Amino acid sequence: MSKKPAGDGLWWWARRRGAALDVALALAAAAECAAGAYALVKVRLELGLAAAVVAVVLGALAGVSLVVRRRWPAFPVVVALVFVPGFFGVILLVVSLYTLAATWEWPSRRARVVGLSAVATAETFGMVLFAMFAPPPTPSPEPLPPGWVLVIVSAFVAVGMAVAPVVTGLYVGARRRLVESLTDRAEGLEAELTMLAEQARERAWRARAEERTRIAREMHDVVAHRVSLMVVHAAAVERIVPKDPAKAQQSAKLIGEVGRQALDELREILGVLRMTEPQDQVEAPVGGLGELPELVEQSRVAGMAVSLTVSGEHLAYVAEAEQTAFRVVQEGLTNAHKHAGGARVVVLLAYVPNGVRVSVVNDCPGGAALPVALPSGGNGLVGMRERVMALGGMFHAGPEGDGGFRVEAVLPSRLRLAVEPLN
Repeated sequence: MSKKPAGDGLWWWARRRGAALDVALALAAAAECAAGAYALVKVRLELGLAAAVVAVVLGALAGVSLVVRRRWPAFPVVVALVFVPGFFGVILLVVSLYTLAATWEWPSRRARVVGLSAVATAETFGMVLFAMFAPPPTPSPEPLPPGWVLVIVSAFVAVGMAVAPVVTGLYVGARRRLVESLTDRAEGLEAELTMLAEQARERAWRARAEERTRIAREMHDVVAHRVSLMVVHAAAVERIVPKDPAKAQQSAKLIGEVGRQALDELREILGVLRMTEPQDQVEAPVGGLGELPELVEQSRVAGMAVSLTVSGEHLAYVAEAEQTAFRVVQEGLTNAHKHAGGARVVVLLAYVPNGVRVSVVNDCPGGAALPVALPSGGNGLVGMRERVMALGGMFHAGPEGDGGFRVEAVLPSRLRLAVEPLN
């Protein structure tokens, strides 16, 4: 079962309370108008019973017109103006003028409000003045006050009966509109704050996702290559221990060195993650293009038939670009260790006019050497593509026509350092 919102319940309660108030005011006005009509027709004019009954019915109907005061606020005012000269309908006049000023739009309908209020004021003033100057039914021994006093009293009565309800209605209406405007503005601000909070949560979630992706990429780049070399060396040690203990000892020593390098890089990354002060994204120290020969040599020692070719004029690039190129070559060699055991691998570093190009190409796997079974999650190439694209470069990884595989990246020339070419 659905539950009504609290706002709907308050609105329904306010509507119900307003309707009850309208009915109560209409009954009071009807009673007052009926009594006044009876007094006018039966007592003052001394007409018959039929005329008195008709006057009472008309007076009651005039008072009941307050029921529609919220929907048609001008109608009760017009009715009151018809009956005011009969010296009755005070409740009807006061309430209808108040409603007229409080509920009609201001100032778009100012002329109507001012016009009806002016007519009501003038009519009330004339009625009271006429009543004061009219001779009483029985002569009074006391003299009447001066005429100017009667005019002032009539003006005060007219202001009290016609002007005061209008002024009060204008104030209440303006205050209500101000409250509604402030409420709408508060609701708008609340909606805007809610939207900003949603956007902030979305940005925070996106930032966390990007940071997790960056950390995963760094962990993969640090661990995958080193551990792959360790696994390859361990497999070589297992095969050659019975045949060549000295070479096996050398391979075991290399496993230790590679393991220590992996641990050092992991410590660097963990140190960055433990920083509590806001820092720019800090990359773990990574070799640049100048350390590619050492990287290739590590794979050669692990048993890979790999060669490095460098062409073009040596130029220096920003650290992030050189680190990215280094990572691309590292990932290509790692994939060759995993999936192309025994294949020949060519690493190319070319300084071309539009930037620097690095590629790792392996032949179709074959030969006596068997590939070492290494797990692969497919995240390395994705991370390399993200790195290269973030720098505005081009990345390609896919099979060659002869069954080999190529990993290649081109970084733009705008990433060069403004220094003289290296000799």
